[in-house]
Amino acid sequence: MIRNLLKQWTVILAAALAVAGCSGSGGDAKGNARVRWAYMLPTSWDPVTSRTGADINPVSIAYASLTRLDKQGNVQPALAKSWAYSSDGKTLTFELRDGLKFTDGTPLDASAVKAFFERGKTQKDSFLRAEIESIASFTADGPRRVVFHLARPDYQLPYVMAGRVGAIASPTAAAKDPAKLALWPVGAGPFKMVEFVPESHAYFVKNPDYWDAANIHIQRLELTTLSDPSTLIASLMSGAIDVAPIAPKRVEEARARGLQVTTAPSLISSDLMINRNKTPFNDPRVAEAVRYAIDRNELVRTLTAGLGTPSNQPFPPHYFAFDPETEDRWGYDPARAKALLAQAGYAPGSLTVEIVINPISNEGLPELLQAQLARVGIKSKLRLIPPGSSSWQSEVYIAKRPAIAVDGTVGRESPIQNLLAVYGPQGIMNLSGPYSAPAFLKAIDEVRATPIDDPHYAERLHRATRLGVEQGPSVWLFSTPIVIASRSRVKNLNIVPSQLRWEGVTVE
Repeated sequence: MIRNLLKQWTVILAAALAVAGCSGSGGDAKGNARVRWAYMLPTSWDPVTSRTGADINPVSIAYASLTRLDKQGNVQPALAKSWAYSSDGKTLTFELRDGLKFTDGTPLDASAVKAFFERGKTQKDSFLRAEIESIASFTADGPRRVVFHLARPDYQLPYVMAGRVGAIASPTAAAKDPAKLALWPVGAGPFKMVEFVPESHAYFVKNPDYWDAANIHIQRLELTTLSDPSTLIASLMSGAIDVAPIAPKRVEEARARGLQVTTAPSLISSDLMINRNKTPFNDPRVAEAVRYAIDRNELVRTLTAGLGTPSNQPFPPHYFAFDPETEDRWGYDPARAKALLAQAGYAPGSLTVEIVINPISNEGLPELLQAQLARVGIKSKLRLIPPGSSSWQSEVYIAKRPAIAVDGTVGRESPIQNLLAVYGPQGIMNLSGPYSAPAFLKAIDEVRATPIDDPHYAERLHRATRLGVEQGPSVWLFSTPIVIASRSRVKNLNIVPSQLRWEGVTVE
């Protein structure tokens, strides 16, 4: 449905609400500044139908969430100024700020929040359903108090609400045309969309009614799709774009050419997704062989300019969900990989696999993985799938057609969200879905039921991480910080663990 609508709306949206005075790229004393950001367009502009974790970056341009994270990953107030659990953990009450409204003028009150989550529960194409399944119902207790009635205690929810799950959309726009909302956001975020061309760009102007508008110093934000990674620095130098993520291996080049480079701790981890439902990986010995075939230290040396860290799990060492017991679980052991392949009946060179990749994979990673697999006798060929909303997401995340694919996670606001995304039965990055080990799911429930200040919380969270890694055949490779290159005119980039935000960013 969304694919057809993209074609239908392209011409209409391209011409919509063009903004005067957008030719200058600098700023003036009044803050009339424009920033051009190269990233990726979301799978949907409606948080209810948005599919991927990376979507929070573009989605948070137009939407505000109930909570938000600080630079350390701690949950902070946003649309909600406070929240509290009942003593039994069965209800969670959010108190909203006064005077909130969407860009279409609809009040953002408790009834609007209730309507948003009820749509997330009932809309046929909702991708929020699994994220909020622990919530049985919602009530509006007055104009600013919304109450979540929980099927079971879930102390992760304030973190979950800091991302696209808590990015509240206008109930008026959703009731009028939910399909259009997937293409034209109506939120209460820092910016308001004024132009959109699918698979190309989205332009925004500052929303003066955003609750934190005093900290938004950009008048116009232009989001364009990422070009070939090898051309990003040239695009920055030419002024075609102002801000873009770059590969760690390009940091030295960017700095040598006078660009600003900002690095910050992140939850970015790369992996080789494996589908246990497809031949030859339906034999667990083959999947295990791949784990031992990968020289993670070589990947880090070659691809990350020393900024990366070898990894056997979806969390980097600095993050509180990182499990120390898993750190050295699968070291580089090509002899063991060859032995496992022989046990599975594959002589050297007799097994050929197709590795699916997308153009924004870490530069050189697919080819280096291909070479490492060849060293243990696994031949491979690479197949490119574009990362657009109707291609990579549909074939890999939804249909789960590949047997093996190069991918990664930018993280989620809650560690349980991230674990379910990569190992849960409906996880988009669980290429083996709907398989999910019962022991892992039980461990997830134990973490959810544990308050984050409980002395057992860390132990239970680490165990859930460990069980997820053990149950899933996917091979984690390395983690990296987020690396952003920008022109010198852009100051004070605001990077939190799961996203780039625009509060506090200034333009000279």
